[in-house]
Amino acid sequence: MNWINNIKGILCDLDGVVYTSKTPIEGSIEALRIINDKGIQIRFVTNTSGATPEMIQQHMQNMGITVEASQIFNPPFAAADYLKAQNYKTYLPIIRDSIKSCFDFLEEDDQNTDAIVVGDIGSKWDHKLMTTLFEHILNGADFVALHKGRFWKKKDHLQLDIGAFVHGLEYATNSEAKVMGKPSATFFELAQKSMGLSKDEVLMVGDDVLSDVGGAMNAKIRGVLVKTGKYNASFTAKSGVTPDLIVENLLDLASKL
Repeated sequence: MNWINNIKGILCDLDGVVYTSKTPIEGSIEALRIINDKGIQIRFVTNTSGATPEMIQQHMQNMGITVEASQIFNPPFAAADYLKAQNYKTYLPIIRDSIKSCFDFLEEDDQNTDAIVVGDIGSKWDHKLMTTLFEHILNGADFVALHKGRFWKKKDHLQLDIGAFVHGLEYATNSEAKVMGKPSATFFELAQKSMGLSKDEVLMVGDDVLSDVGGAMNAKIRGVLVKTGKYNASFTAKSGVTPDLIVENLLDLASKL
């Protein structure tokens, strides 16, 4: 495991690794202090698509976790950059109101839109909405998904994530969404390049063996799995992904650096 001695930067998931809901995971604050003291850079890569980096920063500060907003990478800003590059004028937002400011250069249009942007909307998914999106995609609208997560942990139970709905629309329309968050290789690379480091100097640590670890490894970045958050030994064994390293928690990883 000599590769770990070359690590100068960490891509770190948030929910399930640093905290769960509104509670820091045991040892995570100490782990972040150790990582900082060792001079290792860190970027927090999260599929939380219903909040801006500044909102996530405030949420963490409320738990006693000090970070800079510039260290937080989440899908809305990656999506905004993509839509700007396409010179789109209109979009149909299937997102929380809290992040619509990221797309204020676009006009909302539910009739003949250039793109649909799908993110976290909680329990608002239903057959009518899926049919509306299905029709827009068939009519040529670009299909942008802020992420493609399968499930996440809310307090003491697992909850279905938007990946199921995104995949259903892909299947029905025989198309492929432009995925802006994990497990997109582009998303990991955006955070990695922001540190000015090569891929062999960076690792990704997360509790999702597919989106976090598998996604990073597909991008040629080392993947470390923690046994916190939504980690499930049985699911991991069946995933087809072999992490470069499995640790108990973030503090366990910090002690190995």
